[in-house]
Amino acid sequence: MAPVTEPYRVRIESKVYPPVANREAHLVLRDIDFAIEHRSFVVMTGPSGCGKSTLLNIIAGLDREFKGRVDLGTGEPTIGYIFQSPRLLPWRTVQENIELVLPPGDARAERIPELLARVGLTSYASAYPERLSLGMQRRVALARGFVLEPDILLMDEPFVSLDDPTARDLRQLLIDLWHRRPTTVLFVTHDRNEATMLGTRILRLSGGSATLVQDEAVRLSPEDRSDPEKVRAEQRRIFNDA
Repeated sequence: MAPVTEPYRVRIESKVYPPVANREAHLVLRDIDFAIEHRSFVVMTGPSGCGKSTLLNIIAGLDREFKGRVDLGTGEPTIGYIFQSPRLLPWRTVQENIELVLPPGDARAERIPELLARVGLTSYASAYPERLSLGMQRRVALARGFVLEPDILLMDEPFVSLDDPTARDLRQLLIDLWHRRPTTVLFVTHDRNEATMLGTRILRLSGGSATLVQDEAVRLSPEDRSDPEKVRAEQRRIFNDA
């Protein structure tokens, strides 16, 4: 793990998609500036298509075509990325899919049995993805994200398209994993309830050419987060929901 003393800093002056065919250039992000404290759980929300995933890709270093700067400190932090799709290779077992993110012989692979136990998939270590439900595949993706022991874990709507009980279980599992192995999380969702239940802080983007319109601390204790009424009350405070 890279030593971290200063917050990570993201400054995006602009991100423009170039013109394609008959479509004009599109300004996706503009005037975005925020810091992320080490080991905080920051949730980024906003309308669908407003540029949340684009911003994650910029922070991950997957998209370098922008004006601005992403400062992740003087070292080279380990970045984990959990996408909307679990992205499991169908010809590899659960164990092998998790091992994929590690160099051969990496000692972190010794943690895989423990992580599989945490996500309730010990008996599926040798199973192939076709045997798993979508919820189970997302559990594998969580284990794969945490086995890296990342300094920063980026999560792009990892629980989208799940039924409510499964999504609720996976949110609680994520919180449990994060408490056991704290890391800096930047989590994207358009679900306001999910944002409130998970985040220690919420960054809210506008629609259109997105900019940062709200930066709010979440006033919930760990115990409060398991109380739906308290979560809804805090959601109303943050988002001015009726």
